[in-house]
Amino acid sequence: MYQWDGTLSPSEFDISVADLCERWREVGTSLPQWVWLPDRALGALSCNVAAGYLAIENIYHQNASEEGSFEESISRDEEPFDEATLVPSNKNDMHIYDYHILYSFTFRVPVLYFRGYQSDGCPLKLVDIEKDLPAYSLKLLRESKWAFITQEDHPYLHRPWYTLHPCGTGDWMKFLLCSDAPNKIPPLHGYLSAWLSVIGQVVGLRIPIGLFKSV
Repeated sequence: MYQWDGTLSPSEFDISVADLCERWREVGTSLPQWVWLPDRALGALSCNVAAGYLAIENIYHQNASEEGSFEESISRDEEPFDEATLVPSNKNDMHIYDYHILYSFTFRVPVLYFRGYQSDGCPLKLVDIEKDLPAYSLKLLRESKWAFITQEDHPYLHRPWYTLHPCGTGDWMKFLLCSDAPNKIPPLHGYLSAWLSVIGQVVGLRIPIGLFKSV
């Protein structure tokens, strides 16, 4: 009997991209929105499936001293995610992050690329990014065998970005979506929303609470 391996075809990825964008708009109309950017080399009207990337950019991160009171408040409420941290700030000492979701044709799963930089445009080193991550993200990076950050050229922008290697994604997505029914193929339109609910925790990208309820 066929068992789903936790991966997506390019066309299934495209469907899941549209679903994630719709869910995101529904749960956070005041938030920065995910935008699909096609491969420039192929032209804006390219019909190549999964050729491009999903982007959310200019996400501001407060430094540790300013963030402490907020972190304490959400820990008391036991709500680890809130849309407040996605809303841009006007303070000049903030770190700014861009996140891109691409399709890996090698592993047949989504992969997250991200970068951080200061308000003057100076890129952040990994050690600086790790200082921005909440404790639960650092714990995942230390203890999980699939969550590790590497730096490589962005496949479309051809500049160094940080990324979470996708080698184990299929395995943990299979466990996440069909651990209770291993012989069934789950509805894949919500794949990216479920994937982002996990990946977002690893890189400190706060996900609107409503997105969890809609997955």
